[in-house]
Amino acid sequence: MPSGRRNSLPRLLLLVCGAVISLTATQLGLAGEHSDEETAALLKALPNAKLSLAEGARQAAKNGEAPISAKFELDDNKKLSLSVYTAEKGLTQDAEHNGLKELSGSPEQSSWTPEAELFKDLPHVSRASEHLTLMAQSKQSLADFIGMAEKQNKGTVFSAIPEVQDHRPILVVLTAQQGKVNELRYDLQTGRMLASK
Repeated sequence: MPSGRRNSLPRLLLLVCGAVISLTATQLGLAGEHSDEETAALLKALPNAKLSLAEGARQAAKNGEAPISAKFELDDNKKLSLSVYTAEKGLTQDAEHNGLKELSGSPEQSSWTPEAELFKDLPHVSRASEHLTLMAQSKQSLADFIGMAEKQNKGTVFSAIPEVQDHRPILVVLTAQQGKVNELRYDLQTGRMLASK
């Protein structure tokens, strides 16, 4: 065997081993990411919701606002809450000239009557601005994506948050089934599901 090939074989093996270790570490990290006590408490409380995440997003859109992210979470009193971030003037108006706010309230009643908070603090304005910018690149609404996730997964959809992955806008959707969290990723520009974790 030529010496060049002999020298490249150990390097190739190192690269492959490194890739496998990196992938395994990433998968373990994702598994651990959703296995904390707060997530466990949230999953236990989810069956108390009387409306779905998609229904919450649709209700938030009734006044012409555009839902840009949504999730079930535990509030400060450890009670189940449904939170939907919205852009008051829709997706075509940029963040600077829009009203970015959160609608949040208990989903455990027969009707969801959320309180509205217009964001003024830097962390919330920044986060909501990013969500608006990413969702504005999609032809589908947040409720449409949540509906797709409901059809493609047997679990309960409890979070839909846009983010950037590999320089492209995606929507990360989390579902709960039998105490475990599954992750679905959608390309916001094409609507195509990218991966299931």
